[in-house]
Amino acid sequence: MAATTHTVTNQAPSLVGYDVFAADRALSEAVGRHLDPGLLDEARTELSELGRTAGSAQAQEWGFQANENPPKLRTHDRYGHRIDEVDFHPAWHRLLGKGVSAGLTAAWSRPGGHVRRAAAFLVWSQVEAGHGCPLSMTHAAVPALRADPELAAEWEPRLTSRIYDEGLRPAARKAGVLFGMGMTEKQGGSDVRANTTVARALAETGTYALTGHKWFCSAPMSDGFLVLAQADEGLTCFLVPRVLADGSRNVFAIQRLKDKLGNRSNASAEVEFDGTWGRRVGDEGRGVRTIIDMVAATRLDCVIGSASLMRQAVAQAVHHCTYREAFGGRLIDKPLMRNVLADLALESEAATTLALRLAAAYDRAAEGDEQERALLRLAVPAAKYWVTKRCTPVTAEALECLGGNGYVEESGMPRLLREAPLNSIWEGSGNVQALDVLRALQREPQSLNAFLNEVGAARGADHRLDGAIKDLLTELADLEGVEARARRLVERMALVLQGSLLVRYAPSEVADAFCASRLGGDWGSAFGTLPHSLDLASVVERARPVE
Repeated sequence: MAATTHTVTNQAPSLVGYDVFAADRALSEAVGRHLDPGLLDEARTELSELGRTAGSAQAQEWGFQANENPPKLRTHDRYGHRIDEVDFHPAWHRLLGKGVSAGLTAAWSRPGGHVRRAAAFLVWSQVEAGHGCPLSMTHAAVPALRADPELAAEWEPRLTSRIYDEGLRPAARKAGVLFGMGMTEKQGGSDVRANTTVARALAETGTYALTGHKWFCSAPMSDGFLVLAQADEGLTCFLVPRVLADGSRNVFAIQRLKDKLGNRSNASAEVEFDGTWGRRVGDEGRGVRTIIDMVAATRLDCVIGSASLMRQAVAQAVHHCTYREAFGGRLIDKPLMRNVLADLALESEAATTLALRLAAAYDRAAEGDEQERALLRLAVPAAKYWVTKRCTPVTAEALECLGGNGYVEESGMPRLLREAPLNSIWEGSGNVQALDVLRALQREPQSLNAFLNEVGAARGADHRLDGAIKDLLTELADLEGVEARARRLVERMALVLQGSLLVRYAPSEVADAFCASRLGGDWGSAFGTLPHSLDLASVVERARPVE
């Protein structure tokens, strides 16, 4: 029966049926800036194709379905045999399959691969963030496996394949594989050197039997895992396949799946090893050194993932305010709401610009640029610290822009808010990142030189940036008792780096607003407190997703 009591009016249409890539000016400009001109047409075509899929009603429905139907653990079959399998909703497999086919695990195998992948990861994660975990782990496993050329030759073609081959079978019989990671244990957390999992050498050279537990094992239905365990010479990295070459299941007892705040579509597990077969990767006692490149790559993905969440939250907020009317006009035209939206847009653009700059550094480092490699050593943990921490307040404020409409599940905003804290925790929380920056400053002076060269490229273009660089140099000159103020130092480093990039590459209204607020101190303690004299309308218009 038709409703007769009222007519629905003044509701914003769904943000659907648009190109998520092309509608993101900061992202599309960064791709054009960092890719070789000869690659641009092909890259833009691929990214727009992915962007249209990401903006489609079908893909958005997959995201809702994957989260409304979280994975389920099956430890035994009907006859009592241990199987340790995790069942996922079909929508999860559709999302994961599209991510693999879009090259989100194939950065290492093509020119400009890291920039292209970073842009695609930022676009596709806006549909649904949980399935990004196995994509990220698979991508990041490649540099770790290269510590053993024989293993890399065997596994890298499978890891970088653009074919999603679902199901547990021997890796040699699959067209593509996914990887997970197992480092964290109950007693140590981020202190992996406290791990108690033991590796006992077997008769075959390079093979071991592992016994112990992993408190957090990412993506337990993957085909293989990089794990840390204590061998005779100390903490060592191992490749643990789920299915052995003869088709039998490796010992991989999934005790339970974690009941998490967000990231509901993705399975994170507690796993027990009991004589589990593993192949050593790198030398005994060099486990942290072997796996550190994987950790660095996943930390960059935390930056990209947070930039993706922020972009989607801001896009939804600006879109809503474009259509919603209150107090005699559109919300987007109200000076106070415009200030809020502009403030949020600055955070989003700064995060995206920094993420793509770091991806470009990966491409250049792969070509032998040692300056870029040194920059990554310092800039990745600094960016991971700051960008991931900004994600939660940005998402919460964006939700508030939708009012009560944003607080209901159908809007998608609660899912973004639950997801927002994740990247700040995974791959080392805030203190771990801050301490890693200190370690680089103290042990690798070339990383500081590379960082200062990067921020110094914008010197003289904005007096507030110049002042912030000067203040940062004063702080860096005095490292006495620095640990207690490490967060403050790393925050300033990240902001100066973002400011330098925006001054060089963003429109003047964006750079001006960022430098005035984040570097010049003309800013309050909440979003929406930018100086009123700035060109805020242009900042908001730049952030508006055009359907």
